[in-house]
Amino acid sequence: MKRLFCLLCVLLLLPVIAVGAVEMDIPAKSAVLMDVATGTVLYEQDAHTPLAPASVTKVMTMLLIMEAVDDGRIKWDDTVTASEAAAAKGGSQVYLKVGETMPVSDMVKAIAVSSANDCACAMAEHLAGSESAFVDLMNSRAKELGMQDTHFVNCTGLDDSEEAKNHKTSAYDIALMSRQLLKNHPDIKKFTTIWMDTVRNGEFGLSNTNKLVRFYQGATGLKTGFTSQAGYCLSASAAREDMELVAVVMGSESSKERFAACKSMLDYGFASYALITPATEKAQIPVKLGTADVATAVPAGEDAVLIEKAQKNQVTQQVVLEEQVDAPVSKGQRLGTLYIKAGEQVLKEIPMVAEQPVEKLTFWQMLGRLFRKLVMAD
Repeated sequence: MKRLFCLLCVLLLLPVIAVGAVEMDIPAKSAVLMDVATGTVLYEQDAHTPLAPASVTKVMTMLLIMEAVDDGRIKWDDTVTASEAAAAKGGSQVYLKVGETMPVSDMVKAIAVSSANDCACAMAEHLAGSESAFVDLMNSRAKELGMQDTHFVNCTGLDDSEEAKNHKTSAYDIALMSRQLLKNHPDIKKFTTIWMDTVRNGEFGLSNTNKLVRFYQGATGLKTGFTSQAGYCLSASAAREDMELVAVVMGSESSKERFAACKSMLDYGFASYALITPATEKAQIPVKLGTADVATAVPAGEDAVLIEKAQKNQVTQQVVLEEQVDAPVSKGQRLGTLYIKAGEQVLKEIPMVAEQPVEKLTFWQMLGRLFRKLVMAD
């Protein structure tokens, strides 16, 4: 009996979702599969090993650009002028000439679709004054996102200089910044899902380096990378049935292998897991000595819940509130819990909080209320 009790305790302590336990043959030095909504890692392989990321670096470049657009510091139709430094960038490019101008929208399109190093540099200078100042912003943002395996040296991922040999990040960190970009700046997908397009008024053609955009159902991006030092890298994202995943590989030996590896991870994620969003539950709780008789309780936030796909049809919700609360009640004060369950198994607990404040009755308000009760009783 004692051994049975211990076994039951161990089972109760097991996580709801056993992630990362699946065995997959991923032909890469490092790999991660992450759910975008919750940040849950569903698979990992040497996920925190710092490696050269090549042009997958530009996920951070695009993130900083999108943050500047979304907070109004720059606009899509702003004119960006190519400097000598930008025009001199090697590798993938659209061959900007010194002094040539493009709107922000075309610059971002060229970065997202064709991995244009010259446009990445031009945008870095446009935002921060110089590439080095922009790199400082990249490293600062990486720290804010918890990217502990990362040190950026440039905004492109080019690693052909001595200094650039220190340009490193990890598959996990790439997933973190990819998640931030996809979740909070969905307009980037207008660019990352382009298969073929043009800039310069149709005179220069662009073809997406991410072949999954054309050949994988639900692909939303995100960024390829290759140098001889980094090997073939990819941050690939896709969305199906309200769930979006990002799969990252670093150091594959061929382009074909990186696409196949990300496809395998995405297939696994979509086949094995589902995402549910709790219904907006509202409940009322009696308030003692309050200016209102009841307080309305609502879920704190709209947290998505990641579950094993087999559990999807078993999910139920249960609200448990305190029997009564004393005034005053402040907005956001916890009043109970919303339980998300599969059968009797609790998948997630979400605080139920006061939607609006309820003030405490003053002495004169209580006296007036008592008087009205006496009058009505007569």
